[in-house]
Amino acid sequence: MPSRARLDEFIAVVVSGDHAGAIERYYTEDATMQENSAPPRVGRDVLVGQERATLERVSSVVTTCVSSVLEGDRVAIHWIFDFTYPSGAAMRIDEVAMQEWRGDRIFRERFFYEPSKKA
Repeated sequence: MPSRARLDEFIAVVVSGDHAGAIERYYTEDATMQENSAPPRVGRDVLVGQERATLERVSSVVTTCVSSVLEGDRVAIHWIFDFTYPSGAAMRIDEVAMQEWRGDRIFRERFFYEPSKKA
């Protein structure tokens, strides 16, 4: 079960823009991530690679943590991600992440959001 301090550390790393680093440091080796109802991606190395690939396609991303709830091994985080693409186009994702932690690391995460919403 994560402590509030551990969760706050994780959130701070993501808000700082180190999304791939957060996965490397805070996820289990066998972690899974699932976007809405898509099949889950499995394995920390896969998750880090996907995150880096996503970030390479954007000029910038500003991440805001709206709120977070910690209850035992379960965490819910309300995020807002504001993406800017090289073309100048912008997209905002208003997302809720549901996480299950194993000790002080995330081993299962599912995101709920409305995809492709322009800012």
